[in-house]
Amino acid sequence: MGKPGGAKTRTAVCLSDGVFFLAGAFMSLTLVWSYFSIFSPSFTSLRHDGKPVQCSGLDMQFDPSEPGFYDDPDLSYSIEKPITKWDEKRNQWFESHPSFKPGSENRIVMVTGSQSSPCKNPIGDHLLLRCFKNKVDYARIHGHDIFYSNSLLHPKMNSYWAKLPVVKAAMLAHPEAEWIWWVDSDAIFTDMEFKPPLHRYRQHNLVVHGWPNIIYEKQSWTALNAGVFLIRNCQWSMDLIDTWKSMGPVSPDYKKWGPIQRSIFKDKLFPESDDQTALIYLLYKHKELYYPKIYLEAEYYLQGYWIGVFGDFANVTERYLEMEREDDTLRRRHAEKVSERYGAFREERFLKGEFGGRGSRRRAFITHFTGCQPCSGDHNPSYDGDTCWNEMIRALNFADNQVMRVYGYVHSDLSKTSPLQPLPFDYPNEAW
Repeated sequence: MGKPGGAKTRTAVCLSDGVFFLAGAFMSLTLVWSYFSIFSPSFTSLRHDGKPVQCSGLDMQFDPSEPGFYDDPDLSYSIEKPITKWDEKRNQWFESHPSFKPGSENRIVMVTGSQSSPCKNPIGDHLLLRCFKNKVDYARIHGHDIFYSNSLLHPKMNSYWAKLPVVKAAMLAHPEAEWIWWVDSDAIFTDMEFKPPLHRYRQHNLVVHGWPNIIYEKQSWTALNAGVFLIRNCQWSMDLIDTWKSMGPVSPDYKKWGPIQRSIFKDKLFPESDDQTALIYLLYKHKELYYPKIYLEAEYYLQGYWIGVFGDFANVTERYLEMEREDDTLRRRHAEKVSERYGAFREERFLKGEFGGRGSRRRAFITHFTGCQPCSGDHNPSYDGDTCWNEMIRALNFADNQVMRVYGYVHSDLSKTSPLQPLPFDYPNEAW
């Protein structure tokens, strides 16, 4: 009888220990769950209807029912009607949408577009599609939203003036974004790793590629290029757009502005007022008002004229491959979502203090095919034959190689878009 009784006692002890262990484990799991419920930036739960609710991070399902500035019938997206007190309106929006505050100072919405009708140039629609893919790739890699417009938002604001109505509408549609980044359809990102140094522009509201001495000493209409620019989402920018468009086709004085611009900027090629010369005019005539807030960037190719860039793609490719042969960190395969880490490593290890430009080790950030007119095909007559289209394809494949590396493939010949070549494990140390 002693043995059965002893066995029963040991079983009871084991069950008692097991109960305490399970209770302790349950309490530990409860504490861990509670900790992550409070501190995890991406924890989600389910609503009563089974749909996910984001408990932290950007809450894109919440919009208060109380009236805000969007409910004001006098608020107009039209380029013809000014916006007032935009800074206050944005601040109010952030107060009622607090999840969007963190990181807002560096939040960018990229805006681009093209004409609404099919291209006359047989290859034009294909090139525009690939140029858009190029921008989508860059925006995805760096976490930017992107908006593409292929419609005129004002019937008179066409051609190069069409960007201003779109930029204004994007500012209103995206109060959560600090910067709106306009990029012309024929401008191609040719360095997918580089990020604009936003810290450099803290005191500025417009960033455009240009040179002060060419504005104020040479009075040239090419002193800056308005095809690519970053504009801060603020009242100052709303006021600038309102003044800028007053030299455009919506103005009753539009016809007089072309001759005024040409009287100052003697090298201006065409008689009518254009957006680029209009911006230079404001900088030239009202320097004290605009120059302190406009950053003329020339230390890297915020946009580089393609004629000065296109011949160097092969050499630049080899220079970057040499960096990867020298340091195996850059050869390491990785997920696309962490690509910025490797771009930052290359920047620190090989490119720190290196400015862009001809002969530089750094890739041109954006290559702008100014004068090529890929859609109409009416390119600058000084360009030979199909040089524009061929070089656009090479630039697009050069950029696409930087994207497709993460997917395990590259274009072995920049002049051919397809097929792509699969990469060996330790490329470029391991030859294909």
